[in-house]
Amino acid sequence: MTNLQAFKEAKKVIPGGVDSPVRAFGNVGSHPFFVKSAKGAYIEDIEGKKYLDFVQSWGPLIFGHCDETIEKAVIQTAKNGLSFGASSPLETKLANLILKDFPYLDMIRFVSSGTEATMSAIRLARGYSKKDGIIKFEGNYHGHSDSLLVKAGSGAATFGATSSAGVPKSVAENTFVAIYNNIESVKEILNKNDNIGTIIIEPIAGNMGLVPSKPDFLKALRKICDERNIVLILDEVMSGYRASKTGSFGIYGIKADIVTFGKVIGGGINAAAFAAKKEIMSLISPLGDVYQAGTLSGNPVAMAAGIASLTKISNTSNLYEKLEKLAIKFTDGLKKIAKENGISIQTCVRGSMFGYFFTDKEVENYADALTSDLKLFSKFHTGMINEGVFLAPSQFETGFICDAMSEEDIDFALNAAKKVMSNLKK
Repeated sequence: MTNLQAFKEAKKVIPGGVDSPVRAFGNVGSHPFFVKSAKGAYIEDIEGKKYLDFVQSWGPLIFGHCDETIEKAVIQTAKNGLSFGASSPLETKLANLILKDFPYLDMIRFVSSGTEATMSAIRLARGYSKKDGIIKFEGNYHGHSDSLLVKAGSGAATFGATSSAGVPKSVAENTFVAIYNNIESVKEILNKNDNIGTIIIEPIAGNMGLVPSKPDFLKALRKICDERNIVLILDEVMSGYRASKTGSFGIYGIKADIVTFGKVIGGGINAAAFAAKKEIMSLISPLGDVYQAGTLSGNPVAMAAGIASLTKISNTSNLYEKLEKLAIKFTDGLKKIAKENGISIQTCVRGSMFGYFFTDKEVENYADALTSDLKLFSKFHTGMINEGVFLAPSQFETGFICDAMSEEDIDFALNAAKKVMSNLKK
């Protein structure tokens, strides 16, 4: 069966043929490939074609596909049972591994997805602040819960939408949208509304492409939250253990009131979490009256994968230096190739994360990201796929380097980019 045939079959029984919109390749004008297997830095489709994989399951696989250490932990744990519906010591072990890296956080609650983590974190923040209003930032994506699908980036932006049908106005009206990296837009909202008790932000945005916060902006945001008794949630589902071992904290030193985690902490299996100081976390059921529950929360196999992943991170010397070096090699190479071909491009790297935009404007927020040449991006993506390089099929996503990649792999990708960019404007 070909990829196109598999896609047609999937569309008969799955909306759009995919279980997450960006996988449909709709934004790049082509159809997706269907995966047969993956190993290390490479992924193979059902037609037998291999691709250098810069998606890495959208971030979780910091050691690449089928890492032996994580795979062994998963298999051994699975032999004892896939799910218990009861607690296991693995949950406590993973909790301690995360909390030791973040000494300002006292307690953590595991869930099954990033969406669930941010949704629960907002409910907890509202319970603590006793205010319904929240501020989010245009272009930041925190999952698909109702209160957050207001001018979202990522999947929603891929299809040109700024909100979702099915979200009640009564829910959305409690969400206020500020401009990323613009503290005055935050102050303006707060000066007009006295019912805001929560601000949620991706400190290193990865869902409008890679757009980091400016240090002064994030510092000012923390100050405002302190002055007005507002709960600050840093959404590190993507950047946690990716931008650095301690996510944005290792770069900016800004302490959140609540932090959400995901992706890497599950090692490739469904796991996410939210954490805070004891005063806030004590409001969560069964200790307090903020209800949150999940049948598969703290799933033993996911916990085992997460333990293996974080333990290996701690035991791998110079991991983030190596990954960042490869990311810079790739993005610097793209800039050089683009310049040689008269193409405008902006690039960014934070640890093992990288992004690029086909625009001559520095990208600091969502409006800047939207100046990108999406037709050029589409042609570039299709060309790279044809050359055996799998990049995120949306301008509004982030790329990832994994430990299984080598300088030779980056050279392979850059040689492909040379071929593709030389034909982009023809």
